[in-house]
Order: sequence, then C-alpha cells, then structure tokens
Amino acid sequence: MQRQLIVTADDFGLHEAVNEAVEQASRAGILTAASLMVSAPAAADAVRRARRLPSLRVGLHLVLADGWASLPHRQIPGIADAKGHIGAEMFFRGVRYFSSAPVRRQLEAEIRAQFAAFARTGLPLDHINAHKHFHLHPTILGILIRVARECGARAMRVPDEPFWFAARGGQWNAAIGNVLLRPWLLLMKHRLRAAGIFHNDRVFGIAKSGSMDEEQLLAILARLPRGVTEIYLHPAVVSGSAVAATMPAYRHADEFAALLSPRLREAIASLNVRHGGYSDILLNIGRSLA
Repeated sequence: MQRQLIVTADDFGLHEAVNEAVEQASRAGILTAASLMVSAPAAADAVRRARRLPSLRVGLHLVLADGWASLPHRQIPGIADAKGHIGAEMFFRGVRYFSSAPVRRQLEAEIRAQFAAFARTGLPLDHINAHKHFHLHPTILGILIRVARECGARAMRVPDEPFWFAARGGQWNAAIGNVLLRPWLLLMKHRLRAAGIFHNDRVFGIAKSGSMDEEQLLAILARLPRGVTEIYLHPAVVSGSAVAATMPAYRHADEFAALLSPRLREAIASLNVRHGGYSDILLNIGRSLA
C-alpha cells in the first residue's frame, strides 16, 4: 500500500488572516486542501481566493459548536443564539443533540443549510469534517452520513491520531483519549465504509492543535506510514486571539511558516508519497481499479 498524504488547513473563512495564509501556502505547494466554514465572517473572501487556486481542494468544515450558523435564530432556537452564534459548550450541546427530538430536527436543518451554502459557492466538494471534530458525536454522525450521501459527498475525515504522536510531546490526555475512543473510531470507520464514504486511515493535529510547527511536521514525515494520512493545521499570518477569541494560545503564524518551509518541502519530495486532496486520492484509486 502506497503512502498518501493530505495537508489541510482548517477554519478557512474564519478570518482574512487565515485566508491569506491558505492562499500563500497553497501556492507554495505543501498545503493541498482547506476546510471552509461557510458562515464565518471571511467566508466570501475565502471562496474568492479558492476560485483562483486550482490546485487547492476545498471541503466543508461543518460548524455545530463555537461558530456561526447558516440558518437564522428563529429556525434553530435550540442551537444558535439571537445573533446566530453557536456556543462552544460541547458537552451541553452534545447532550441536547442526543436527547431532544426538536433540537435534532433543527440540527439536521442546520447541517443541510451548511451543505447548501457550500454548494452555492460552486466549488467542488473535496471532503467533510466538523469543527472541533464534533462529527464524532453519534447523533451528528448519523445525520451527517445521511445528508452526505444525498449530496454526493465522497470523503470524510476520521480524527484517529496515532498514540505515539501525542505521547511524544507528553500530551497524555490526548493520547489516553484516543485509546478510550478506539472502539468508537473503529465503528465510525465501519459506518463510513458501509455508507460508501471514503476516509483517511489516520490524522495528525489533535494533540498539537495550534502548535503544528516545522518540528512537528518533520517528525510526522519521518514516521509517515503507508495508507492515507491527513495532517491538519490552523495557519494564519497572525496568531492567537487576533484570529479568534477562543484561540488565545494558538501559534497560527508558526504553523503558516511551517507550510512555507524549504525543509518540509524537501522532506515531502524525498518520500514516495502521493500528495493531494481526498478527491485526488479517490481519482487515483479509480485509475488503479480501471
């Protein structure tokens, strides 16, 4: 099995500083994909940039916590506040999404609205994932699989990070969390395969979210396994709360610098690796089966 690598920028559309970093990193050739927040403040700017970046594969970064809704408050009062903002309290929201039938109907309506907003951009849909990996929630995943199939979405991220990466930096909470989530991650992969939705084998970016600098990326590439690996980052030309109040410790600019690193470019070039987006991998699979 060949090694295949996807390098993704999340939160595309959150801020123009994010969009600028995505554009520059895409032109530099290391960044291959971006996940778009369709209702974020700088989403229109992100779409304009994506249209002039033919090699950038763009997916939907579904926001169901800590972000902006697509539907007005009156249609989803159980999800968004009067300003259209969805709060960051994921445990509380997860319980409501699971236990309340009216809120679940609002949840599905919002998910469909975000898919529709992405479709209106005219960009090909490369992949789906969720802000803060909220698609791990069983209720969200069930709705998302159904809507994805109806909309013809072909690939979804599974947030399955190898234990060694979190343990390497002493991020034991993340490492232990991954072990505890193992049965659900395996079930998630099974549900996606049963639905005919392609997924990655592993991801890097959870334990070091906001600090995926050159050192971290080179360490991943040095141990890059066979199969499909996605590395995701949060690049921007400025850092921390200048991008979002909920990210005060994020080193966005360091992650951006890593995506421009000549050392990283050389490391990728030295590997026998296919480098692109989910749609590129699916295209290669189709060719190999033809």
